[in-house]
Amino acid sequence: QVQLVESGGGLVQFGGSLTLSCAASGEALEYYALGWFRQAPGKEREAVAVISSVNDRTYYADSVKGRFTISRDGATNTVSLQMNSLKPDDTGVYYCAAQWEVAPGLINLKSDFHSWGQGTQVTVSS
Repeated sequence: QVQLVESGGGLVQFGGSLTLSCAASGEALEYYALGWFRQAPGKEREAVAVISSVNDRTYYADSVKGRFTISRDGATNTVSLQMNSLKPDDTGVYYCAAQWEVAPGLINLKSDFHSWGQGTQVTVSS
């Protein structure tokens, strides 16, 4: 079982930047893929970025490519999401998630994740 705690959300202006962090705890974290998801009001939750357990391979939703960067730090068991050039459409609750990666590279944006954080609100004003 993996526990996840997000931080770093807040209110930012159009074009601004924000960094989200997620502290993970549990065993064998190095074998988990980690991801960031978001849910806007009235919309379904969507995958934003995923980083694999092996070689830090990354996947991004088309809507955030070139603006967001996901990274993980094995020493501190954290996963971060650097968000630049933020737009009002980026507004939502951002969730950190973890999923055991049975084989390297199997987890991607379309995969099911079974461990979730409580979420952190990001609001981008126009």
